[in-house]
Amino acid sequence: MNYPYMPKSTALWLIENTALTFEQIADFCGLHELEVKNIADAETYKLQGLNPILNGQLTRENIAECEADPSKRLVLRQEIVDAQQAQNKQGIGYTPKILRQNRLGGILWIIKNYPELTDGQIARLMRSTNPTVASVRNKTHKSYSLIQIQSPIVLGLLSESALREALAKATKSKK
Repeated sequence: MNYPYMPKSTALWLIENTALTFEQIADFCGLHELEVKNIADAETYKLQGLNPILNGQLTRENIAECEADPSKRLVLRQEIVDAQQAQNKQGIGYTPKILRQNRLGGILWIIKNYPELTDGQIARLMRSTNPTVASVRNKTHKSYSLIQIQSPIVLGLLSESALREALAKATKSKK
């Protein structure tokens, strides 16, 4: 399922400017219905509403249809879905703060399982820097003793297709 960029800001705008149900907004934004209700109840919320019509995520017609029929669901515009899928294929995107601490474990996992990849390739895949990858490879990183080896694919830091492409480039360059 694809969700809009900045879902809480989008939810706040939808709450303030439409007659959609909390369930419809929660489904569209990928939030829990109670979280949407909490956003609506908060009088001094630190978010600024983000208009999904102006940034091309929704159409006015789609909102009007959903306001008329509460059983209908908002649909993210196809151009946005395509852009998100292209971004996911490249392996480029925002890494949530909770997953950033696992990045070193992902780097170590790649180094141990795919030693043919260069530091630059690993840094690009994991959205890190060459010195960080080199220090993990040389076991000189300041947090090396605390690193827990985990697959970056399972953690969601990297797509399997991006790893396969990097491996194909590495084997092609070695031949």
